[in-house]
Amino acid sequence: MNQEIKLDDKNIIVMKLLHYFITEKNYNPIILQGVEDEIWLENMEEDYKVIRIVSNYIHNNEQFDFDKFKTERIVKKIKRKTLSFNVNVLSIFLDLGENVSKDLLNSNPNSLCININEESDLIKNGIIKEQFPDISKKLKFNEKGIELFVKITNDINKHNEKDAKKVDNVFKPKIPIITYILILINVIIFAGSTILGNYNNIINAFCVYGPSIRAGEYYRLITGIFLHGNIPHLLFNCWVLYVIGSQLESFIGKFKYIIIYFISGICGSLFSIIFSSYPSVGASGAIFGLMGSLIYFGYHYRVYLGNYVKTQLIPLVVLNLIIGMSPGIDNFAHIGGLIGGTIATMGLGIDGKSTTFEKTNGIIITILFIAFSIYMAFVIRT
Repeated sequence: MNQEIKLDDKNIIVMKLLHYFITEKNYNPIILQGVEDEIWLENMEEDYKVIRIVSNYIHNNEQFDFDKFKTERIVKKIKRKTLSFNVNVLSIFLDLGENVSKDLLNSNPNSLCININEESDLIKNGIIKEQFPDISKKLKFNEKGIELFVKITNDINKHNEKDAKKVDNVFKPKIPIITYILILINVIIFAGSTILGNYNNIINAFCVYGPSIRAGEYYRLITGIFLHGNIPHLLFNCWVLYVIGSQLESFIGKFKYIIIYFISGICGSLFSIIFSSYPSVGASGAIFGLMGSLIYFGYHYRVYLGNYVKTQLIPLVVLNLIIGMSPGIDNFAHIGGLIGGTIATMGLGIDGKSTTFEKTNGIIITILFIAFSIYMAFVIRT
């Protein structure tokens, strides 16, 4: 015997809110163990990154204070997982008792609470009207009763399926052709020049060297990133390029990937001739740019990659920067490449995540950064 679906006024409000926040505002449900009679939704791109829909009855101030305490603990976990310093929470209470002091509702600006007894309260509420001005129109349905339930359920399922396909398309493995080509170029140049016996001549002619570049040999800004000092240097850079590059190329696509690689490499070369007087070779500046790009990508997909970025990628970058302080390593190229790759990714944008405003700022910052680096390298250092 099928269980009868109970559609009282509170359940109808819950369904309509779920429909609005999921299908219209792209919030995603958060799975929480041991939490009953409340629904948590997250969208890290919104002002209120977490929405709570609380349907259980809270009858006094003590129970309300416990609810706030529990919420704060869960939000701390969300912050750690999503690499977020500030997570604003909007709690929508549907069954708040008269004994709960209304002064407690908005006592914390980062965790606002509103009391909704009926659907019209949503439209009247100042916080809702300011943050979600279209909600009054989106809560209107022609369907009633079980038809409303079916309509909302189908819409949410279709939206979730569409989002799942987008995420699957981003994270499904792809052949990193550009990464393979870059590794092959590095190996061919090193092996070919070594076999021909003129590797030192090639290093001297094409390495990143400030005086030669300022004299007009600008090609060195790029050619230097395809040269390596010895076999261990080559093997290490090719290995890191494979590990980091294959992931990033799969995530953001070949076109953006190759642009980020060369911008990172050039920025690394510019920083090298700004802060160092010695010749420099190696792909590490470009590779650090890929690391910065992957961190930026991981931030936008922090719900999926937050732990990876926090526990593996960022420590890897920090560790390599510390190692780069050793004699004979051009750490300035690493820093320049890291900055260049990060801001270039900001300008190119993350599909489905970056706003036009964010990409425009990224393009402006990238242009200004490169222009400033060129000025420092060719004017101040002259």
